[in-house]
Amino acid sequence: MTNGGLAAALPELASRAPVPVDVDVDVGRVPTAVEAAVYFVCSEALTNVAKHGCASRAQIDVKLAGDRIAVTITDDGVGGADARRGSGLRGLADRVDTLGGRLSVESPPGNGTRIVAEIPTA
Repeated sequence: MTNGGLAAALPELASRAPVPVDVDVDVGRVPTAVEAAVYFVCSEALTNVAKHGCASRAQIDVKLAGDRIAVTITDDGVGGADARRGSGLRGLADRVDTLGGRLSVESPPGNGTRIVAEIPTA
């Protein structure tokens, strides 16, 4: 993680993605383990967009929701992602769960994918 936290690291990550990614980070610094988990979730989600999503755009939104950080990654791709079939999404869920958070994946076929992770900051 860079000295600028997620506000600096996520736009840099997005700049390396093969599709345009809009990034909205509305948080300051949070614990290092939480920042690392959010970065990892975003990185893996963008990897999935590139490998499987056939998307033309993606969006990363990060905000505080009470004592939790909420990160949402969406894309306009083909959908159909299933955490039960892929080790990458299961790995994301495990990483988030380890920090007391939760991960959800909505990915109806033909309608893109939406991944939401909520992680406690305290």
